[in-house]
Amino acid sequence: MVFTLVGENAEVHTEQLPRQAAGQSAAWFDRARAVTPGGVNSPVRAFSAVGGTPRFIASARGAWLTDVDGNQYVDLVCSWGPMLLGHAHPDVQAAVQEAVARGTSYGTPTRSEVELAEEIVARTPVEQVRLVSSGTEATMSAIRLARGFTGRDLVVKFAGCYHGHVDSLLAEAGSGLATHAVPGTPGVPAASTAATLVLPYNDPAAVEKAFAERGDEIACLITEASPGNMGVVPPAPGFNQVLARICARHGALFVSDEVMTGFRVSRRGQWGLDGAREGWAPDLMTFGKVMGGGFPAAALGGPPAGMAWLSPEGPVYQAGTLSGNPVATTAGLATLRLATDEVYAHVDGVAATISAAADEALSAAGVPHVVQAGGSMFSVFFTPEGTTDVPDYATAGTQDTTAFKAFFHAMLERGVYLPPSAFEAWFCSAAHDDRAVEHVLAALPAAAEAAGAAR
Repeated sequence: MVFTLVGENAEVHTEQLPRQAAGQSAAWFDRARAVTPGGVNSPVRAFSAVGGTPRFIASARGAWLTDVDGNQYVDLVCSWGPMLLGHAHPDVQAAVQEAVARGTSYGTPTRSEVELAEEIVARTPVEQVRLVSSGTEATMSAIRLARGFTGRDLVVKFAGCYHGHVDSLLAEAGSGLATHAVPGTPGVPAASTAATLVLPYNDPAAVEKAFAERGDEIACLITEASPGNMGVVPPAPGFNQVLARICARHGALFVSDEVMTGFRVSRRGQWGLDGAREGWAPDLMTFGKVMGGGFPAAALGGPPAGMAWLSPEGPVYQAGTLSGNPVATTAGLATLRLATDEVYAHVDGVAATISAAADEALSAAGVPHVVQAGGSMFSVFFTPEGTTDVPDYATAGTQDTTAFKAFFHAMLERGVYLPPSAFEAWFCSAAHDDRAVEHVLAALPAAAEAAGAAR
């Protein structure tokens, strides 16, 4: 195993500091809970599913996080995907500092938002882009556009696919809802979810049946291009192509959500791994995470004929005061320009090495599991013995979360920060060099033993 260093920011120290108790993190968490619901601003950060004290991070550089107690961790969350290049990449930092010096928000068109849109168009099948500030805004706007364009109301989604906290898309939405065992969608009107038809993932027969029965009511089908919010459950070969064909046959729009996979699993996202090779394109796409370079930025895109329905050209209203923010678009543009073929090859290699080592360690410890990958995104399912793959949300839900909890804390104690949920993807970056990878590999055997003891 030899990894060359990509960029100048991967090494942050030469010797791991002795591990300290999470005293300062605990103190900050107490303060946070006094002023913020649950002490966090996004639910999975609270460690509710794994227990213990969430780590308050003071700084990050390259592949490493440093918490307020001075503990360092190899980061396998990467801000839930955006940090493809690693933390604090010097070129991205320099571009952002220059942008901030010019002002942080204008409320006007800017050059950087045009250049970022051009970069997205150059990498994907979309021809026009509308920038927004979050993945939730992107999917919400795509659904509204699809309904306005088709004159229909019904939306088809898949169980376990998460498309942000949009009312109509929270039905069986995996990820945070599964992590926190939310029993339905409190606060969401029944009328909203009544307009959503939820189907099992990777089941083309179920899709055919739904469209045969209600095709003339369906405005769009939305899917994660390669799901990562029930754990990583990649599409079966040809599944996305089948979805595109069914939608086209019934006059519905095919919406491919690449907020997570876009510009992460390849230069052209998941579409570069299937659609570009198979000769089809979604009607609408959504993007986020990597395209913001660590700042709040997202987008929806499609052909001019569809995008022209958005205001101010068309009747479908969508707006955002901070959409196309000059600092965020500058960070995203710098990140995409630095995301070369070398970067993707490196990230793919790191992910393959770590996922294979996790598989080996758990097998050696006798822990039933499945390791699955979608491009460089991967996750470990602590499934019942005899399970060979996880094709859908129902199967993902059979895993042993107690074993995952023990595994998570054993890795954390050894300086590896995993997603604090059994229903999330693991992410690597171009800054994960030999030292970072070896640190992860050294932690895996003991963590696998801890998982086995917890079963």
